[in-house]
Amino acid sequence: MPSTMAARLVRRCCWRHFGAFVSTPSAVPASLLVPVGKVAMTRALPQAPLTLFHTSSPSSWADGFSVKEQVEDSRNPEHRVIEELIETATGPQELFQLSELHVLNSNQASLIITQLSRLAAEKKLETESILRDERFQQLIGITDSQISQVWNNTLVNLLKSLYSLGVDSNRREMQSVEQEVLWRLRRLTFRQLASLAEFLAVKQGKENKLLHEVIKKLELRWTELEGTRTVVTLMGKVGHVSSALMDRLEDKALELAEQFNPDDIRKITLALAYQNRRCVPLLRALSYHLIQKHYELSLNVLMDLIFAYGKLNFHQPQVFQKIATDLHPHVSAMTPVEVTRCIRSFALLKWLSLPLFEAIAQYVVDNTKRLSVTHLCGIILSFARLNFHPSGSEDFFNMVHGEFQGQLGSLEPHLLTELVWSLCVLQQAKAPYLQRVLAPDFHARIQGDQSLKAQNLRLKLIHINAAAKLESPDYRGPFLPAEMLSAAEPVGEKVTLLQSSLQEALGGLLGSRDNGRFNVRTIYGWQIDAEMVMNSENKPLPLKDFAAPHLLHSEGTKPLPPGARRVAFLRWEFPNFSNRSKDLLGRYVMARRHVQAAGFLVVDVPHYEFLDLKLERQRTAYLKDKLNKAMAKEMAS
Repeated sequence: MPSTMAARLVRRCCWRHFGAFVSTPSAVPASLLVPVGKVAMTRALPQAPLTLFHTSSPSSWADGFSVKEQVEDSRNPEHRVIEELIETATGPQELFQLSELHVLNSNQASLIITQLSRLAAEKKLETESILRDERFQQLIGITDSQISQVWNNTLVNLLKSLYSLGVDSNRREMQSVEQEVLWRLRRLTFRQLASLAEFLAVKQGKENKLLHEVIKKLELRWTELEGTRTVVTLMGKVGHVSSALMDRLEDKALELAEQFNPDDIRKITLALAYQNRRCVPLLRALSYHLIQKHYELSLNVLMDLIFAYGKLNFHQPQVFQKIATDLHPHVSAMTPVEVTRCIRSFALLKWLSLPLFEAIAQYVVDNTKRLSVTHLCGIILSFARLNFHPSGSEDFFNMVHGEFQGQLGSLEPHLLTELVWSLCVLQQAKAPYLQRVLAPDFHARIQGDQSLKAQNLRLKLIHINAAAKLESPDYRGPFLPAEMLSAAEPVGEKVTLLQSSLQEALGGLLGSRDNGRFNVRTIYGWQIDAEMVMNSENKPLPLKDFAAPHLLHSEGTKPLPPGARRVAFLRWEFPNFSNRSKDLLGRYVMARRHVQAAGFLVVDVPHYEFLDLKLERQRTAYLKDKLNKAMAKEMAS
C-alpha cells in the first residue's frame, strides 16, 4: 500500500511540473477497453489549453479533471447521452450492454457500477452473478486504470457501491479506490464526507479505518455543517463512533433547534437515548419547540419520544402531558407491543396520566387474547410502580388471574418474582402466586449468589414474604426461612440531607438515645428511619428491654406495657413520589402499609414539608405536632 501511494504521489508531481508540455490528458488506449469483436466508437477527449495549467488550483489537478474539464465533459453530446442511458437503465443487462457498445471513460464506468448497486438493492438482485460477470470486471479495470480522473462525488458513490455489491476488500482495485478516497478526503465537501461517514458507520462498522479518517475531517470542519438533515443523520448514524463529533453535533443541533420538525426531534432524542447522552440544554430546547409549535404528532413520534425521555430520565411535565393526551385516542388501535412499551416508559418517568392508564386497562380487558403473558407482566409491573388501580379493579384482575392461571411456570424466575411482587403492591397476590415464589426450591437457586441481580431478587422475596405474613391472613405457607430475612446492606448508599436533619431533630424529640432506634432494618425488608415506644401517657420509654418481633435478633423479651404503642418515623424523599405530585410510588405505599400492619403507628416525614423548616427547634416542633396528630387520629379510629 505505501508503494502504491508513493507511485501515485510521483505521478501527480510529474503531472503538475510537466503539465505545460502535455497537450491532452492521458487515457487508456481504446483497444484495451473494448472486448474482441466490438467496434470502438470514436470520442474526442477534451483539450486542455496551456492557460488552464497556470490558472487551475492544485486541488483540481488532484482530481484529474479541472472544473473547466468537468463542464466540457458534461457538454459533450455523446457523454451526455451515455449518462442518460445509465440513469434510465432498468436492469444489469442494459448497463452491461452499454459497456459493450461504447468506449467508456472512468467516470462512466463508475456511474454504471453505482447504478448496478442501486438496482441490485432496489430489486433485491443476486450480487454474486453481477460480480462474476466478465463485463463487470472490465468496468472495475477501467475505473482502476483512470482512478485519478474520477470526479469526487462519483468516486464517493463508487466506493459505497463496491462495498454494497460485496467486492472483496482485499482486492487490489478495491484498495485502490479506498486509497484514492483517503487521498482526497480534505478536498471532499462536507456533505460528501457526511454521506460517506453515514454509509461506513452503518455498513462497515465503527472499526473501519477509513471511517475514522473521515470522522477526523468532520471534527475539524464541523463549522461547515449546514442543514437540519445532515445534523440529524450524523447524530443518529455516526455520533456513537466519536464522542468529540457528537459534542459538536449537539452544539449545532441546539443552534438549529427551532428549525427541526417533529420527526427530526424524534430522531435526535432517540440518538441521544441510544448513546445515553443526557444533553439537558438540547433536550430542553427541543421540548420547548415541541410544545410551542403545537405540532400534531404521529403515533410513531409519540412512542419514540416517550421512550427516549424515559431512557434518559429527562423530566418535562408539559411534554409528558401532551404525549399522554395525544396518545389517548390511539390506544384502541395500538398493538400489544406498543401498549407495553408506552406504559413502561411512563412508569420509568413516574408519570401517571389517569385517562391514559384507564384506557390501557380497558385495552387489556378488550384484547385479552392478543396479549401474551409477557405483555401482561409488563403492564402489571407498570401499574404497580405508579400504584395505579383501575376503576374496575375487580373485573380487571379477575381477567388477569384467569390469564396467568397455568402460565406461571413458563416465566423465568426474575420476571415471576417481579410479577408477584407487583401484585403484592396492588394487594392482588393470591395464594398460588405466593406459594410458587416462597417455595424452598425456588429461592434455593439464589442462596449464596452475591450478584446485584440476586440481591435485588432476594429483597423482593422478603417483601413478598412480608405481604404473605402481614396482609394474607388465609395464607398458610410456605414462608422464607429466618436466615433469608436479613437483607444485604445497600452498597455506597449516601446519607441524604433529609435523613441527617431528621435524625438531629429526633434527638431533641426523644430526649435520650435509649428511647429510640435509628435506621432500623426489619425482617420485612423495609427500613424504619427511627422507632420509639410511647406509654399510655404519651411519654417515650427505653427500647432495649422490650421484645421486638420486627427485628431478626431482639435485644429484649418483655412485652409492651398496657396502652403502649410503637411509633415509626418514615422519611419520604423526592424520588419516592410520582412526578410532580404528592402521591407515593407503589413500592413506598406497600412499605408504609407493611410497617403499619406490623403494629407501628406511622409518622410520615415528607421532604416537601420538613426541608422547608430551617431551624432545628422548628423541625423538632414539627415532629411533635405530626406525632400528636397521628396518635389523635389512631384514637379517633
